[in-house]
Amino acid sequence: MNAEFHPHEVKDIFRITVVSIVILIVIGFLSTGCTDTCEVDRSYTYFKPVYTTTEEIRSAVAFGTPQSVNQPGKIYFKDGILFINEVGEGIHIIDNTNPSSPRQLSFVTIPGNFDMAAKGNYLYADSYIDLLVFDISNVNDVKMVKRVEGAFQAFGNLPFNFDSWQGVITSYEEATIEEVTEMDCASNSGGDIFFYAEAADASFVKFNSSGGATLMANSTSNAPATTAAGVGGSMARFAIYEDFLYTIDASSLYLFDITQLDDPRSGARVDIGWGIETLFPYEDKLFIGANNGMHIYDNANPEAPEHLSTYQHIQSCDPVVVEGDYAYVTLRSGNACQGFTNQLEIVDISDLRNPKAFQTYPMQNPHGLGVDGKCLFICEGEFGLKLFDKTDLTSIDDHLVANYTNVHAFDVIPLNGVLMMIGEDGLYQYEYDCEGKLELLSTIPVLAL
Repeated sequence: MNAEFHPHEVKDIFRITVVSIVILIVIGFLSTGCTDTCEVDRSYTYFKPVYTTTEEIRSAVAFGTPQSVNQPGKIYFKDGILFINEVGEGIHIIDNTNPSSPRQLSFVTIPGNFDMAAKGNYLYADSYIDLLVFDISNVNDVKMVKRVEGAFQAFGNLPFNFDSWQGVITSYEEATIEEVTEMDCASNSGGDIFFYAEAADASFVKFNSSGGATLMANSTSNAPATTAAGVGGSMARFAIYEDFLYTIDASSLYLFDITQLDDPRSGARVDIGWGIETLFPYEDKLFIGANNGMHIYDNANPEAPEHLSTYQHIQSCDPVVVEGDYAYVTLRSGNACQGFTNQLEIVDISDLRNPKAFQTYPMQNPHGLGVDGKCLFICEGEFGLKLFDKTDLTSIDDHLVANYTNVHAFDVIPLNGVLMMIGEDGLYQYEYDCEGKLELLSTIPVLAL
């Protein structure tokens, strides 16, 4: 049995349960008493890591017909095309020129894929520690044109040296060890004995994408892409600004020069600090969400981002989006972040070198979020989707426009009156106007085509 990991709920530990069943055999008890020793059968059940070699991973990229959505992760939109990450497996490509009737076109199998970003005719995606480049000029005939091997120094929190390691841990399977031991009968009380152990080597960190785009309502599925970048959600770990692709892992910002779009060149690596989670570009600034704060970088010189300040908050998961002089940060409890707070924080960033707390609102379990004018969308995980009117930042909680509690909401992309929302249930699309309108247009549910 394989143990699976979900995109927005990363498991840092797993338990190994040891079960002992004791069988006592007493011979001649009435005449001679207990023998000196007894045989004990023990059965140990644990989860064994399954390794996949780099050769197997790098030869497994494939292009095929549409597949059902099983474990949706991040979403990315560009020029009428919607990309949905299937956690750890690849990317669904969807013609979304008509949001009321999205059409699944194909599925690209990419082992170890969690993130994507696009510019011009090219899509960038991670495959464990490699960076892949795909030609999407014809989304009905996607082709891989480049693999940058070892582009990232770590997958999740773990460094991997493929020369000395067995490969990448791609899953876990249940295994059992049985043994027979001898022990003093008198010391054995009988019954079951339970042992618990914890290991911290099962943590996996995921990436995502970000940028800016225009909804092309009249485009065709194989129309040439514009030279602009696409747009991703607030859970982004990939971002494109001008001629650079930026990605983050748990502690570092990676730069890739994409002046030649089909041939990215590795650039600088900037140490940010442990626990970074999301990446949001706004104008010529980078806002990096961490589980203990928000880092702000000046990106006026795209090949050398400059740290301006860090806004600190309590330990918690932390996606961030920005509009104008304010940053919107959701903090939530969760195993991966080891936090216990669920709230929305609004941060005054009018002075980028001195960000200040402006307002805080309690939430249920906020995940991703999005802003568009006076609209503020909050994904509350299993508690659904909320739309607030944020005209008055001092009383947002008094201006709840809509609240859908019958969906699971992980992240959103609000764009030109269409909200694209992803969650464990699948893809939901809504038409909105922030005057009280939030109408469902379409869905692509999990396990359905």
